[in-house]
Amino acid sequence: MRIKRFLFVIGVVSGFSALSLPVAQSAAQTPKKPVSTKYQGLTVEDPYEWLEKDDEPDVKTWSAAQNQRTRQYLDQLPDRAAIENELTGWYAKTSPSYSSLVTRPGFLFAMKFQPPKQQPLLVTLTSADDVASEKVVLDPNVLDTKGATAIDWFVPSSDGNYVAVSLSKGGSEDGTLHFYQTATGKALSDTIAHVQYPTAGGSAAWNADGTGIYYTRFPRTGERPEADLNFYQQIYFHKLGTPDGEDTYSIGKDFPRIAEIILERSRHGRYILASVANGDGGDFAHYLLGPDGSASARWKQITKFSDQIKAARLGRDNALYLLSRKAAPRGKVLRLPLETPELSKAVEIIPTGEAVIQQIVPTADALFVGDLLGGPSQIRRFGLDGKGETIIPIPKISAVQEMIALEDSSLLFRDQSYTEPAAWFHCANGKTEAVKTALRTTSPVSFADIEVIREFATSKDGTKIPLNIVFRKGMKRDGQNPTLLYGYGGYGISMSPNFEFTRRLWFDRGGVYVVANIRGGGEFGEDWHRAGNLTKKQNVFDDFAAAAEYLIKEKYTRPEKLAMQGGSNGGLLMGAMITQHPDLMRAVVSQVGIYDMLRVELAPNGAFNVTEFGTVKDPEQFKALYAYSPYHHVVDGTKYPSILMLTGANDGRVAPYHSRKMIARLDEANRSQNPILLRTSSSAGHGIGTALNERIKQLADTYAFLFAQLGMEK
Repeated sequence: MRIKRFLFVIGVVSGFSALSLPVAQSAAQTPKKPVSTKYQGLTVEDPYEWLEKDDEPDVKTWSAAQNQRTRQYLDQLPDRAAIENELTGWYAKTSPSYSSLVTRPGFLFAMKFQPPKQQPLLVTLTSADDVASEKVVLDPNVLDTKGATAIDWFVPSSDGNYVAVSLSKGGSEDGTLHFYQTATGKALSDTIAHVQYPTAGGSAAWNADGTGIYYTRFPRTGERPEADLNFYQQIYFHKLGTPDGEDTYSIGKDFPRIAEIILERSRHGRYILASVANGDGGDFAHYLLGPDGSASARWKQITKFSDQIKAARLGRDNALYLLSRKAAPRGKVLRLPLETPELSKAVEIIPTGEAVIQQIVPTADALFVGDLLGGPSQIRRFGLDGKGETIIPIPKISAVQEMIALEDSSLLFRDQSYTEPAAWFHCANGKTEAVKTALRTTSPVSFADIEVIREFATSKDGTKIPLNIVFRKGMKRDGQNPTLLYGYGGYGISMSPNFEFTRRLWFDRGGVYVVANIRGGGEFGEDWHRAGNLTKKQNVFDDFAAAAEYLIKEKYTRPEKLAMQGGSNGGLLMGAMITQHPDLMRAVVSQVGIYDMLRVELAPNGAFNVTEFGTVKDPEQFKALYAYSPYHHVVDGTKYPSILMLTGANDGRVAPYHSRKMIARLDEANRSQNPILLRTSSSAGHGIGTALNERIKQLADTYAFLFAQLGMEK
């Protein structure tokens, strides 16, 4: 399942004395142009609504001035250039990393990232243990030498002879579907525009004989009003070798305006499964097409949003495996024979338990289940009847990000931890031992001196919040450690262990790195998610504040040595921390964040967030949104911490104006001498598809900023 909102953290660190901090150039007073709007009988005035218009000359001038001010401050930091050089050198030494593996008879497809290349490329391998067999199918770095073109996703045909690839530019995620011969990398003449966009993503699935493809399609100009061209996603069919204007409608006219569709084909292509999300709130409906070639082949609805089926996978035994959270917040698995594809005929084969079921991978003779244990992962193997449970050993406090069944029904999975980079492991048929394959990433720096512990903070309402605390061995709990606290808290997305070698900079300067598994995520199932969305969103902020207070109380750090970081929905979390607890931390880094909760749903992608955040059209939801909306709770005369906000001009997921408006309001209200800075990248969006050089520059700016604020020296 595609995860739309996630923007992962980058650790941080390099240093020098806080006593010699440069002073940020004073910001010119942002003009106020008040606009009043009435919500549920309450009139709310917005002095900076004019900053929402991306293409207005005065907005561009204002944004350029903010960027100049930010660059002047960051470029004065004595470590800034050295950090970028060090990061560039490290990236040049990293080994290739492989992700998004897909199996086809005789070989594997994979995305390969190999710095200093700017973008990942698409390759094939004969097996996970034969890297010498690698062949490049498509290298976007050759298509675009500036590194601005990225592969959004790819789908090979059933026999692997062809592959469909969505390509987009500048981090926009506005994808056009292209087709390539796998053996030669030669492009076919067929192209289909606007199959992918940040609002609803995109997907495709080939028919059985590889002569055509089902794909997600957004409306074309003239089919719907301009405001709806990134909504109403539907499914069409394209026959190779024909103009896309001749493509035929398949299904979707009755789907919600905010539908997000993921397509999957069965192993031999006889069935196509469509998983349809109702926006970003976590509810799905499922539709089945097939069997291919039969007189009755048509789409049949299998589940509704209210059925609480969170995932479905086509098995090799003519069955559909369903992950249900109905009366089972941590999940249970159902098996549904395709001969009678009616949900009432589904049989429970794996009951709910303590583990949160996240992934289900059926093979010819087994069912592998990927679990979450409050953050870290677990893998279990069952028979297709749900019996004979065995545990597949994996590294402690690690995360299984991907699981795929190979043609021989064995399992490949990708695992990583806070101290070990990602590697693909192979679990052979009938075996419980997982063996590391040749597809493994090596780090340019050692983490041998780094350890990880899990502790629990107590939130405002008594809920226990897991903290993953990463630090250099020998760290003293004397309240003096520079500490970076990271969180997200939304969409049921879990903050699982991940490896980021650039955090070596942070640890080398005595830093402690902490990830909080706060509510709103999925670490403890659907109840954990629901306790932090819609009108209960304040729980997320209370959990994170409790995590910070715990770190201070337990003498890991103190407010003057504490920094916080989050992105996207985690940027909303940062905004809430800034406005609700400005004295709790010394510095905040917030990336592509959401800050104006009253107008977020007006942006195209914001409408998809209504099922997660709520809408101002509902009285109770408006009350909750207005109660925590960061933009509306900036208070004049407050001494705010040091703040660095980063956004991308091409962001189609969170409108860049959120950052512009929030910075303008904070600049106006702040009475401290701390810098409040906005960095806008003209060549990036939400973070997906960003060229490596720009990623390194963002990292260097972030590290240098935090080292300066926390007084961190190497």
